[in-house]
Amino acid sequence: MSNKKVKMTAAAVLASSVLLSGCGLFGGDEQATPEADIPKDVSYVDDAEDVTEETEGSETEGTATDGEDEASTETTKRELYLIDSNGYVVAQTFDLPKTEGTAKQALEYLVKGGPIEELLPNGFRAVLPAGTEVDVNLKEDGTIVADFSDEFIEYDKNDEMKILESITWTLTQFPNVKKVQIQVNGHNQEVMPVNKTPIGKGVSRANGINLDTSETVDIRNTRAVTLYFVAENNEGDPYYVPVTKRLAMEESNDYTAIVNALVSGPSYNSGLTKELNNEIKLLSEPKYANGNLTLDFNEDILGLEEKVVSRAVVDSLVLTLTEQAGVETISITVNGEGDLMATDGTNVSEPVARPENVNTGRF
Repeated sequence: MSNKKVKMTAAAVLASSVLLSGCGLFGGDEQATPEADIPKDVSYVDDAEDVTEETEGSETEGTATDGEDEASTETTKRELYLIDSNGYVVAQTFDLPKTEGTAKQALEYLVKGGPIEELLPNGFRAVLPAGTEVDVNLKEDGTIVADFSDEFIEYDKNDEMKILESITWTLTQFPNVKKVQIQVNGHNQEVMPVNKTPIGKGVSRANGINLDTSETVDIRNTRAVTLYFVAENNEGDPYYVPVTKRLAMEESNDYTAIVNALVSGPSYNSGLTKELNNEIKLLSEPKYANGNLTLDFNEDILGLEEKVVSRAVVDSLVLTLTEQAGVETISITVNGEGDLMATDGTNVSEPVARPENVNTGRF
């Protein structure tokens, strides 16, 4: 990675209302139905795109170079974390014009009244106050420093955590962005400016998203895990929602506890639903090797057809488990036997990678 500064209209940080020593609020490790009910346009790839770097001051104010003209005719997919009608922070994927300032562009599309307004899915809203601007410096260690203008502090205090989560998860979609620090007019912020949520020296996905604190737990033997459940927009179309909960886990790689949490589902009043029914059980401990996690289930994971698993069940598992450090793909067997297919024809007994894009917004 270069030492060049990245100057971009971007912003990023996720913080928790309480930061536990070295781990963020939840202390988590960093690492990420029938066919008709599957959220639309889920594609799978091996690699994601890094944030592009550009020399500070290299942008041309008010004038486009030939290269910029050409790039503007092309598009690329970006995840933008917006707020849905239930108050959850949720990724929506859009085709945005290609640009060298990828992080800058992503955060420009989080600003109210900006270019996102014409693209917002039904029931979703932008998160940053209107008129917000930011300069961003990408460091060698993967930290992005986002320096906001005064407009940034004009948000409702009830949206503070949502703003932190949105910025952080939007920027950390790029593999070379690991952590985010925030400044306002060049001054480091160790707490958010309105409701004083702690930021410290920077935050990451380890701090969680859509934090579920409905169950009181002893944090000494628990760990933060981000689970993926399903919600519906105002027109009844489904999309995935990440929810961070504390699970009773003595080891950081207790994959069985994570799968069982997906089976248990979201909290009762969450407005979310689960994909794994109550009868689904693991028959043995998941086996990890070379980035792949093999899960052996009982027959209740199958649908109405023999050797067929719902695509939505697969997506819920792969989205959740690839948030765990080192897990890149999952494979599914039943009673130790493979050759299982998802309802979209994918062989799920072979390694299945995390979706590149989820919730495309084309509902």
